Amino acid sequence: MLKRSLLTLSIITILAGCSLDGDDGAAGAAGPAGPTGGTGPSGQPGKNLPRDLNIEVVGRFNTGIYGKSAAEIVQFHKPSNSAFAINAAANQIEVINLTNLPVAAVGNGITDDSLTSVPFTFADTATVKNEAGADVSVALGEANSIAIFGDMLAIAVAAPVKTSNGVVLFYNLDATGNGSFVKAVAVGALPDMLTFTPDGSKVLVANEGEPDTDYLVDPQGSISVINMTDGVAADLAQTINFSSDMVFSSDLLAASDYDTDAKRKSLLMKAGVKFASPAGTTVAQELEPEYITVAADSKKAWVSLQESNAIGIIDLTDMTIEVKALGLKDWGQYLIDYTNEDEVASFATLANVYGMYQPDSIASYQWNGATFIVSANEGDSRDWDAYSEDIRAADIIDPDELNKTFSTELQALYDATGGDDGLGRLKVTAALVDPDNDGIVDKLYAYGGRSFSIWDQNINMVYDSGDDFGRISAAILGNNFNSAHTENKGDNRSDDKGGEPEAIDVGIIEDRTYAFIAQERSGDLFVYDVTNPFQAQFVSHYINRDFSADFELDDDLADPCDPAEGLDCTEVPLAGDLGPESIKFVPSADSPNGNPLLIIGNEVSGSVTVYQVTEL
Repeated sequence: MLKRSLLTLSIITILAGCSLDGDDGAAGAAGPAGPTGGTGPSGQPGKNLPRDLNIEVVGRFNTGIYGKSAAEIVQFHKPSNSAFAINAAANQIEVINLTNLPVAAVGNGITDDSLTSVPFTFADTATVKNEAGADVSVALGEANSIAIFGDMLAIAVAAPVKTSNGVVLFYNLDATGNGSFVKAVAVGALPDMLTFTPDGSKVLVANEGEPDTDYLVDPQGSISVINMTDGVAADLAQTINFSSDMVFSSDLLAASDYDTDAKRKSLLMKAGVKFASPAGTTVAQELEPEYITVAADSKKAWVSLQESNAIGIIDLTDMTIEVKALGLKDWGQYLIDYTNEDEVASFATLANVYGMYQPDSIASYQWNGATFIVSANEGDSRDWDAYSEDIRAADIIDPDELNKTFSTELQALYDATGGDDGLGRLKVTAALVDPDNDGIVDKLYAYGGRSFSIWDQNINMVYDSGDDFGRISAAILGNNFNSAHTENKGDNRSDDKGGEPEAIDVGIIEDRTYAFIAQERSGDLFVYDVTNPFQAQFVSHYINRDFSADFELDDDLADPCDPAEGLDCTEVPLAGDLGPESIKFVPSADSPNGNPLLIIGNEVSGSVTVYQVTEL
């Protein structure tokens, strides 16, 4: 038995040392080809860029109140399919149901009034917590801005005296758009705009802090930050100020280089931030927050500081702000219509004349993971009884006004354009005239860029639409271009800020990102493809206005249509939309009719117009 086992083991050992595989044989001949497969489905046809868009009015609501800001800031509440619009004339919010919004254009978008509203009102007092945690009753003035996140509505309300602190009112909205009051939170002076962060964790408020017209009271501008926890606002807002919370990111500067107001002002002026105010005005009083947009990750925000020609970068983690000057537009490189005296569209380049961008509304979007800011470069001046920077170029050399002398080059341009009736008509700032005080004026600085711009997250310019708005509007509207929103009279804003780009928003349609910009005075709507911010392209122009209507109103009067002042609003209902103030883009996924929408509030005509925007 043992011998047999040893023999078996020996055989196994010998076999284990041998390879069991033989050599490979020669490759066989190739087999016959298989049958041809069937034709696959056709691919989608390619689309040229920029893509053509079809813009149509699909609904319109008219308050019937003219020249009193009866339709200003607009928002959209998806659960109730409602547009919300501030009616400052009645100090209420119009809730406009869009549930049955058609997909076909209305018969006449200019006179349509197919939409109706239900008023949303609020009390004239509210109770807020003070720093000690005690309840304080405060009087409420005019609503300035609204924001909606989910079913939460926030309303920014100024005090009856604008230099006093305002409040934010919070409401829970139901499926019909009705609101249940939650609480009020005190914020800074003149809360002019507010927005939720994309994650809903905060409400940011731009407290403009305008002075009274006599400059007896000039509150500080600031940013209020209201934290939200499980949809409930904190009792107290945090404040980001323009003094101790201001930072400068340059590694060449130490904190001690900007630890006083004088140091901060000096650094900002050297960077190009415009200061225009009475002597003794602090940086925090000078800077007036206008409009806020927030990054997609809710960690940073940007705020326009319009009069100062700057944008502030807000760090919501460190609760700081850095102010960046926007620079100047060289009108020697672009065409501009600078006078209203000829009453025609006429353009020229103007060497040594510059525009301050001074954006009002701003918005933001993502490209390649980075945030880009778009700005509507309206322009604005400080023009109060006790202080005004607002002058015409002719005033500079008028012996009874500033009594300065133009440089040889500027005087030659002045004469060549028609003198007092030419360049002399252009409104410019007195704050930047003759900075070295030698009596010689070399350059002029006008308000606004008459354009929209794209900026990177550090506020470096990526794109500007240049002179597009003026040239496109003139080509389409002829001598009606640069008309005011108070009468149909063409060219009567060329000497001021042109059509005044006021409202802006961005949205995605069929995988392309578009910027929508509306001009406050002339009413034009411009659409640009900004998908790649470095290759922005003009796409479309639209205007919902009839220039044949004969009317005149004055929105500075208590009665804008007062016949005793020679005014007549009889044909305003025939004129269409006047004074677009805000734009809200609604993506197709949220839209009541399944198409992307634009909701535009028009403050002078008191109308809210709903457009659908689709690819042709």
